[in-house]
Amino acid sequence: MEQNNNKNYGSALYTLITVFFFWGFLAASNGIFIPFCKTHFSLTQFESQLIDFTFYGGYFIGSLILYFASQASRVDILNKLGYKNGIILGLIISAVGALVMVPAIGSGSFGFILASFFVIAVGFSLQQTAANPFVIALGPPETGASRLSFAGSINNIGGLMGPVVVALMLFGTAKGDANVKVDIASVNNLYYILAGLFIAVAGFFWVSKLPKVTSDEKIEQSSKANKPLGIIFIAFCLILAAGPLSNATGLSQPYFVYASLLIILSTLISSLLSAQKNSEGWGAMRYPQLIYGMIAIFTYVGTEVTIQSNMGALLKLPAFGGYNEKDIAPFISLYWGSLMIGRWAGSVGAFNIKPLLKNILTVIIPFVAFAAILFINHLTGSKVDHLFPYAICVAVLVLAFFLGKQKPARTLTVFGLLGVAFMLVGLVTTGIVATFAFISGGLCCSIMWPSIFALAITGLGKYTSQGSAFLIMMILGGSIIPPVQGILADTSGIHLSYIVPVLGFAYLAFFAWKVSRELRKQGIDLDHVEASGGH
Repeated sequence: MEQNNNKNYGSALYTLITVFFFWGFLAASNGIFIPFCKTHFSLTQFESQLIDFTFYGGYFIGSLILYFASQASRVDILNKLGYKNGIILGLIISAVGALVMVPAIGSGSFGFILASFFVIAVGFSLQQTAANPFVIALGPPETGASRLSFAGSINNIGGLMGPVVVALMLFGTAKGDANVKVDIASVNNLYYILAGLFIAVAGFFWVSKLPKVTSDEKIEQSSKANKPLGIIFIAFCLILAAGPLSNATGLSQPYFVYASLLIILSTLISSLLSAQKNSEGWGAMRYPQLIYGMIAIFTYVGTEVTIQSNMGALLKLPAFGGYNEKDIAPFISLYWGSLMIGRWAGSVGAFNIKPLLKNILTVIIPFVAFAAILFINHLTGSKVDHLFPYAICVAVLVLAFFLGKQKPARTLTVFGLLGVAFMLVGLVTTGIVATFAFISGGLCCSIMWPSIFALAITGLGKYTSQGSAFLIMMILGGSIIPPVQGILADTSGIHLSYIVPVLGFAYLAFFAWKVSRELRKQGIDLDHVEASGGH
């Protein structure tokens, strides 16, 4: 990778990390937009989850197109295009999607709105693929991880602000009159602003003299991996076609939704078994830790997204407060803020400071982040005093960090089991206790991405780059798992549907144990596997 260590590209870095803000902002704002659209368009819970399906599906399709184009041409398409141009193109695609959102909203067509989300996300997939190596290249390599951590924190801030801003756009103020009819067109200005920002950032990169950042790694062919990825694509389309297929066959939609999930998981498992028998032609997928990791990323992203995406419907239940859409924003903001709390706490370990100070900061920083979340919500007019008891959950997070000891496998085990415990508490209780238990899923998810990623690519050698691309594709979980929970909510009730994240956290704890065994078989010392980065 070509990298410039002498010039100061600070302004470029600060502009580049705005794309990290966009990713977090729009992903988190879906938590407000989903329940609003459910009411506005009279949707079922499954249909409302199609917002996440198309949004995260765009990430998957964008990554898949890049992969197959590179495999067919035997040339790394993004490398040939250049990371700078890749980001510019991604921003332009997202800007088009944001502008198309305005007539989509005006048309009153939910399908048109979904298509706009998809276009925005395809642009995001290209941005995300290019932005991470670009951030590392904008300065000395020894501080690259710090720049990525900084960019990740901006993503968290976007996640914190998204629900708040969208609620303000829709309802005027967080304390608006519940009897006032809200017009969905009130978010038009938001998408005009986003489109303008996308274009402005793209323009900055176009005119700026920036380092040429490319990768000189050779594309590793993996012909046997093409078939399972193609099957996974078909399974993805199965959910989109669930309605028409249901009408044509007489089978109910849940059959097709559950079939999609089953096909994806069984395809990955069968690939694992086949690669173990004969690794030739499988590329990165010859390594069991990578396939287990692909399932883990799929599960992690799906679990992270589905908890908050279905929370709007949950909080409308009388047993959970009977909140209106306009009152949900502080809870969604707290959920995404919980990821920020955990990541800020986890970043303490990246600094070379004395153990005592490190321990003190590990205790203090999560509560500082929690206070920041409350303050931001307070500034927008939201009541926050009922959120104060959540500090107990933050204290549990601090204890979990000390148990994890900054080791990916150990940390993932602790947080996976803690996630199971929180979800079970939420299932057997109601009211604010259950609400906080479900929101605490954000605390548990906060450090999972780097831990899973580090364990999954360890030992891949020359296949590391390809393995990373496969892992990014598995963001697909955010597209599949929320509709699965939505179907379960429609058939068994929204509260009981939270068994889905219980199963998700359980697999993640299993993954930590299983991959630890696999890596030890390969002679890899787990004590020297370090997590870095974030999602």
